[in-house]
Amino acid sequence: MKTTEQKAVELSQLMEDGKGKDVVLLDISELNSWTDYFVIATITSSAHSQGLYKQARDYAKDNDLEIHLTNKKISDGDDWNLIDFGPLVIHLMSDKAREFYDLEKLWHAGKIIDFHSK
Repeated sequence: MKTTEQKAVELSQLMEDGKGKDVVLLDISELNSWTDYFVIATITSSAHSQGLYKQARDYAKDNDLEIHLTNKKISDGDDWNLIDFGPLVIHLMSDKAREFYDLEKLWHAGKIIDFHSK
């Protein structure tokens, strides 16, 4: 059975393979009790976001992950979509939203994991 970190690495790679830009895997397990990993990716359009969501959903079905919540942070859905798998959360963000919210800076005490070397 895969660990949560292995699933987070695989989802990060999946987001990158799906043309998500600047994918970051952030270990925040020491900083809170509600999730262990953030996968953050920049999307180029609503259709791109929906495509990555579908890939993540398909991965979840095959890897015993339950989707707890999907939420569109911005009302038109183009800026920030969140997919909550419990122990890991995917953030699909436009360039504008990613720059504004700067999750990597907000969660700077987290550990960035080089998922390419895993």
